[in-house]
Amino acid sequence: METTVADWVPADGDTFVTKEGFIFNVFGYEHPQDRVFAFLKYIPSGFRTLFQVDYLERTWKYGRTTLFRAEKLYTAQNYQRFLQTFRRNFPQYLYYCPFRDKEVISAPFSSIKRVYVPRECLQFINKLERKDDLQKTMLNFVKLLSDESGIAFDDFGVHGSLALNMHNAESDIDIVVYGTQNFHTLEKTIETLVKAGRLSYVFNNRLDKLRRFKGRYQDKIFMYNAIRKPEEVTSKYGTHRFSAIAPVNFTCTVSDDKEAMFRPALYKIADYKPDDQASELSGEKIPEVVVSMIGCYRNVARKGDKIKVAGTLEQVENVDAGAVFYQVVVGTGVNEEEYIWPL
Repeated sequence: METTVADWVPADGDTFVTKEGFIFNVFGYEHPQDRVFAFLKYIPSGFRTLFQVDYLERTWKYGRTTLFRAEKLYTAQNYQRFLQTFRRNFPQYLYYCPFRDKEVISAPFSSIKRVYVPRECLQFINKLERKDDLQKTMLNFVKLLSDESGIAFDDFGVHGSLALNMHNAESDIDIVVYGTQNFHTLEKTIETLVKAGRLSYVFNNRLDKLRRFKGRYQDKIFMYNAIRKPEEVTSKYGTHRFSAIAPVNFTCTVSDDKEAMFRPALYKIADYKPDDQASELSGEKIPEVVVSMIGCYRNVARKGDKIKVAGTLEQVENVDAGAVFYQVVVGTGVNEEEYIWPL
């Protein structure tokens, strides 16, 4: 059954189409009551010139609408340009967040026309009477993973162009698995299938090699990521207030990687060692967690790994209890030089 906007609980990895034809991906799991935090992925051709970004040459079709995609989705510069265009032309997609004291991209439920939930998209394709070759390949791939891992078929989902029926023969297979334990099981299963020669990894850069989330099944590139199950969502919008303090550069050790596969990715850390004098100005404000808003830094480091981090130090205050701790955010949308690099 298709989720309607009225009964939708937004989760990271969900996709939605607005009344103007913009296509957004949901970001994270904490959202205001009547809005959803998201990032813009596809822009209708009629609005292309409003956004001062470089576009990919390839286009997509959603129904009769031709769509364009920014060449680089996750740069601070592009995020600021998206903010400018929305402020000028579509102010309903901006929201002043009082808990972060800044304006962010966010869609009101009243502007959303249709919602795509990865789990439902997979089930919909599975029930189609007539499937194209890519749909069949994707289903065979998920069934292989389900059979080999013991993970229920219903705990998988599909997103990307396949989920929105915007794919062509060259499209990748972009799947998700729901739940922490399922993700760890799937990681091991894929590693076993690679060793057996039934799948292969694809590494385009060092981060790909660390994450091992991309590979080849038959002649198709696949990617897989994790989405929290509802019972794994423990945080709620409005319970914490976040205050930016200063940019920091430092090395540390990952003390806990249990939530590193999600977005935002959370790494608990120890042995904080600032690289420079500016970082030392934080004094006693020692961060306990590194939070990556950028998807490519998911699952790049494991417990015990040493990492080098550039980000923004934040104070996090529990609104009700008043308790305070510190974290470093990578991917603030303000500074381009923010990263997590395993050493």
